[in-house]
Amino acid sequence: MPQPAAPPASTVLATVVDTPIGPLSLLARDGRLIAGGFTADPAEMHVRLDRELRTLPLETAGPGDLPWLVKPVAGYFDGDLQALDPIPVYQPGAPSRQRLWAALRAVPPGCTVTYTQLAAQAGCPRAPRAAGAACALNLIAPVVPCHRALRMDGSLGGYYYGLDRKTWLLRHEGAQDG
Repeated sequence: MPQPAAPPASTVLATVVDTPIGPLSLLARDGRLIAGGFTADPAEMHVRLDRELRTLPLETAGPGDLPWLVKPVAGYFDGDLQALDPIPVYQPGAPSRQRLWAALRAVPPGCTVTYTQLAAQAGCPRAPRAAGAACALNLIAPVVPCHRALRMDGSLGGYYYGLDRKTWLLRHEGAQDG
């Protein structure tokens, strides 16, 4: 019996949008955001993807090709702080990491959480280091808002794209700690 033809290979679509804090590369697949990062080179994000996604070819798309993504991102930077909330995202990870990323998305703009609070909100109260690791491994900035997570003492901690950007994002959202 002949084998059915394999479906065509999926691609990762990439576009770059200008923001007040520099270019933001956005990578999408199948109608979901799979990476977002403050770089003008989408390939920098592509090489950081999970192996399952990294093997897919990267194709440049214009902002008009991804309006479901580009318009809310522009809205966020224009002051609509909830504009990022409905963007569908996908990043592979263990169930505990998925819960931590979901808990991050539940932190409203203008609010911050400590890694300890984030761990508790994700149902793993004894894992603040896992919360920090989930933030460090998050590839969907600022839609999965790891910039809202702070150290126990309220200090900024780290941010892959620099503390200046983390501070800007928190101030943009009106966070007290920003």
